[in-house]
Amino acid sequence: MNDFLPLNGIDYIEFYVGNAKQAAHFYKTAFGFESFAYAGPETGVRDRASYVLRQRKIILVLTTPLQPVSEIAAHIHLHGDGVKVIALGVDDAVSAYNETVKRGAKPHFAPITSEDANGKVVTSAICTYGDTVHVFVERKDYNGVFLPGYQAWESSYKPAATGLAAVDHIVGNVGWFEMTKWCNFYKDTLGFSQLISFDDKDISTEYTALMSKVMSNGTGKVKFPINEPAEGKKKSQIEEYIEFYKGPGVQHIAISTPNILETVKDLQSRGIDFLRVPATYYEELRGRIGNIDEEIADLAELGILVDRDDDGYLLQIFTKPLEDRPTVFFEIIQRKGARSFGKGNFKALFEAIEREQELRGNL
Repeated sequence: MNDFLPLNGIDYIEFYVGNAKQAAHFYKTAFGFESFAYAGPETGVRDRASYVLRQRKIILVLTTPLQPVSEIAAHIHLHGDGVKVIALGVDDAVSAYNETVKRGAKPHFAPITSEDANGKVVTSAICTYGDTVHVFVERKDYNGVFLPGYQAWESSYKPAATGLAAVDHIVGNVGWFEMTKWCNFYKDTLGFSQLISFDDKDISTEYTALMSKVMSNGTGKVKFPINEPAEGKKKSQIEEYIEFYKGPGVQHIAISTPNILETVKDLQSRGIDFLRVPATYYEELRGRIGNIDEEIADLAELGILVDRDDDGYLLQIFTKPLEDRPTVFFEIIQRKGARSFGKGNFKALFEAIEREQELRGNL
């Protein structure tokens, strides 16, 4: 079938944060990102400062408002630090905008051409769940550092990288009975298809449950799982997120690495806290997933989870929330053939999340 919205992958992810300079220092120190680009008063931007970080194929933009009354400030006041933009690389940002709006997407801004001495970039944007937006980025005629209006950010502080390589998938949390609506949005307006689904029998514990569907574009370069709450005895992690984020939004970003053992060791040494499952998980692991390359003892020491599907296996681990509000977190994932999302780990993982919720008084 003709793909009316060919995507080149995730171009960048932009967070709105209360203090971008300090947040940038955190992501450099803790996760090994490098300084890449900057826009602010020094580059002629009067209302915000944006610090751009890079590690391999991952680009994060951290943006903070310079005035107390602005759209950015209002977003932070309501949601806390969180993801505002999931930017998608395209060859034609005008066509991407026209095709998605024609199919029912709500416009965020019409195509804009930005230029400087290094060429031009065309961007356009549509709205998705909550206050999150997708920006289409066409940069084939641009040779600058990031985007027009940005300058290279040189820094003498250069922590070593941690082996993070690319964005594997980005998970969105939506409200009660909204999952199908937003899955249909990705199907109808962006041409995505459903890769896999999980119901409350797949994702449940004694106390809480949720539903999830994974939407993917035709090439599989862009994957967006969508979660909604399900009935349970107590408040689920999705309900907790929506309560503190004050609406739907990005729950977590899954980042791939070619060597999860080395990456997690490095991240832990830099102070990153991960969710831990009980030791009994590893006693049963070999029987459940069969032979793997890694030593079970090494996985148990670091708290890394393993799951298998028909194509191979994957290793994954989840950070605790990166903000004081229990909202956004990272997943670190290494795929060894597996194309799935760790269904066999759901129960142990969500019980670990429930323990954290209970400590916060939010279960």
